[in-house]
Amino acid sequence: MIEVTEAKTDREIKEFIKFPFELYKNDPFYSPELIKDQKEHFSPANPFFKNAAVRFFLARKGGKTVGRVTSIINQQHIRFHNEKAGFFGFFESHNDPDIANILLDTVSKDLMEAGMTVMRGPMDFSTNEQCGFLMEGFQYNPPYYSSLMQQCGMTKAKDLLAFIVDIPEKLPEKVLRVARLAERRGIKIRQIEKKRFSEELHAFKEVYNDAWNTNWGFIPLTDDDLEYLGKRLKPIAPPEMTLIAEKDGEPVGFLGLLPDFNFLLRKMKGRLTAISILKALYYQRTITDLRLLLLGVKSEYRHRGVDALMFKEAFKAARKRHKRVEMSWILEDNEPVIRIIEMFGSNLYKKYRIYEKTI
Repeated sequence: MIEVTEAKTDREIKEFIKFPFELYKNDPFYSPELIKDQKEHFSPANPFFKNAAVRFFLARKGGKTVGRVTSIINQQHIRFHNEKAGFFGFFESHNDPDIANILLDTVSKDLMEAGMTVMRGPMDFSTNEQCGFLMEGFQYNPPYYSSLMQQCGMTKAKDLLAFIVDIPEKLPEKVLRVARLAERRGIKIRQIEKKRFSEELHAFKEVYNDAWNTNWGFIPLTDDDLEYLGKRLKPIAPPEMTLIAEKDGEPVGFLGLLPDFNFLLRKMKGRLTAISILKALYYQRTITDLRLLLLGVKSEYRHRGVDALMFKEAFKAARKRHKRVEMSWILEDNEPVIRIIEMFGSNLYKKYRIYEKTI
């Protein structure tokens, strides 16, 4: 018999956080966030909770945890999209359709009681964060998740794509040609200043909220979101690869490449200890991959070479120590961004899927 209960206490939330450690204990690619950071992320310290109702659920069988999920009612999404859609997130489960069914049914009932008509996910917590199950490519979540979703009556809502590219010694001529067009139009690229990091993030927010506001699932960033994001990004954002494009001193584009810390997270195993810190310091020097985490160009400056110019400057710095860049995630129907990425000779690397169901 499978029993689902809501995780409310500190002990239960810790159980919620630690379940994947057991599920993935034999997976060499599992890269968990630090337990300390996850606790904060699931607490009122995360400004997401100011505009959303989140409930954490655990599934147990024979007294042992066998699954987990969150129910999410995001008021920002409801207002911005005028859509009564609720979400499930942080889904983890053993390969058992009964477990998946009871978890998603629990979320569905919670969402229906709040007046939602669609259940969508996974979202951890929104499109501003991790979302989707990995369908193709480098595996880190169980391949049976897709089958479980289908057995639970979930259908595809949207696919998200990740591309991989080797950093070239010299960029393709067509990229350089497009970048020169931006330069002739007066676009300037500069690095962020860490001493003014908070102010620089406001430039990012201005660009992001303009560039992404017509994208599927977009949720505007608030000042509280920005402060929380900045606290997480400041220690790890390399200024030489975190760039702002400006026209007459006004921000029109933003790009951020971050080292791929998954390799370090695998070494630390969720723990912040003296040994794990020493491991991180040692292995940090061996990171050769980057991830394109931040990218946006204001709508009125699209198709003017701004993104190509930012890539040109970022790759100039990246090739000094790094070999590859993962560009993710990108909506499957975002053709303009896919085209610019393909200009670098990139290859499709991973595919994530978000599911939905009418409730």
